[in-house]
Amino acid sequence: MRAAGTGRLRALPRAAARWVRRLPATRRGRRRAFQAVVLLSVAALAPAGWLWLGTGDRLRSVATAPAEPVAVVFGAGLLGGQPSEYLAQRLATAVRLYRAGKVQAILVTGDNSRTDYDEPTAMRDYLRRQGVPEVRIVLDYAGFDTWDSCTRAHRIFGVDRAVLVSQDFHIRRAVALCRAAGIDSYGVGVPGPHDATWYYGGIREIAAAGKAALEAVVRPDPRFLGPAEPGVARALAAARSR
Repeated sequence: MRAAGTGRLRALPRAAARWVRRLPATRRGRRRAFQAVVLLSVAALAPAGWLWLGTGDRLRSVATAPAEPVAVVFGAGLLGGQPSEYLAQRLATAVRLYRAGKVQAILVTGDNSRTDYDEPTAMRDYLRRQGVPEVRIVLDYAGFDTWDSCTRAHRIFGVDRAVLVSQDFHIRRAVALCRAAGIDSYGVGVPGPHDATWYYGGIREIAAAGKAALEAVVRPDPRFLGPAEPGVARALAAARSR
């Protein structure tokens, strides 16, 4: 009786042989194939390299972040209507910046594309529970992705300088895109446990870097633009009148 799997084992050398036969037959052809693979690899990784090289001097901790008018906190999902663990970490970092006097207002930007899902309101409620006055919190309900959040912060809310708050695997892209949108920005990366979500986020950033590079060059309009909103100006005025 033939052992189970023997047929599959015998098929492996045949499959390998077929793959080898598909390789270019000449040395020149193999060299060109190798060069093509190298060029494709470089093209795929170039946007990620741009993010790392272009934002290295813009990353800070809460202690070393410069004093700026506004902190921008990016949405990161809700669970049962409450901030996810990752979003709560971002918000807690923004609270630390506020208490340290590094920022005077906090702009929370996230997804409210349907009535039963409202990231900005959940983010505001979290900040209020931590003692941040509501007058210092500004909500952007149309921050559907990083570029939309950055360009709306500048074009709709008038933010020119900010400290950005996100997870460490995302913060470089946030800084690069907000700078491309016209905001002189620094980033505070929130460290977190290296769990499955963290690794997924890191891998996703490699793919997202290409989209970010394109957005930085083309600078498209956000999904929703609309008229200017005075929320940030009011929050900063309240800070000055204390």
